[in-house]
Amino acid sequence: MFCVYPIVFKLESVMRKFAVLLLGLVLSAVVQAAGFTEGKDYAVLTDPVRPADASKIEVAEVFSFLCPHCYHFEPLIKAWSKQQPTDVVLVQTHASFNHNWPIYQRGFYTMAALGVKDKAQEAVFTSIYVGKQEMLTADAWANFLATYGVDKQKTLSTFNSFGVNSQVKQADNRVRDLKITSTPSLIIDGRFRVLVSKHEDMLKVAQFLVDKVRAERAAAKH
Repeated sequence: MFCVYPIVFKLESVMRKFAVLLLGLVLSAVVQAAGFTEGKDYAVLTDPVRPADASKIEVAEVFSFLCPHCYHFEPLIKAWSKQQPTDVVLVQTHASFNHNWPIYQRGFYTMAALGVKDKAQEAVFTSIYVGKQEMLTADAWANFLATYGVDKQKTLSTFNSFGVNSQVKQADNRVRDLKITSTPSLIIDGRFRVLVSKHEDMLKVAQFLVDKVRAERAAAKH
């Protein structure tokens, strides 16, 4: 499933936990035997985008906190990424092409700049879809991040800082260059876009493409 505009609903926590537990079994049972087709399951980008670290196999996810499908997908992609070897890196880019997404995009990069993204990211999703809370101002983000020990004034000064402005601009450019119009979207190695929409299938195709890139790199060394 993809999100092209924000819709709010609650996903039962038991289903999230169950989905994460099943993820490893599903991938190991299916990916090894599956064959995926270019044009149906994935697309080769006509204008590839250079990964930030060419030594890694980059799995780029374009998402938004205000995309409910991204809320579904978050525990799955995080669990999947933790199972990957050290040559694979997950890079998340927050999109801004829908209503109220820019303020959450700025909040995402503010958390990254303040070093609290990893521990606070899931809580942002929870505040939206479980707590039914909105953070549509810099002050709201400052109050939220204060619960993680971040000084409110520090959050406010970072929110519109040169560094965060640069990250926002880079994110918008990346989404534009990748021609992304829906979330969540996965791009592998800056060259392949996953086309399937079911979350478990997205990860199966992503695994297939990661293995493909790894095999190509190994062959190129010989």
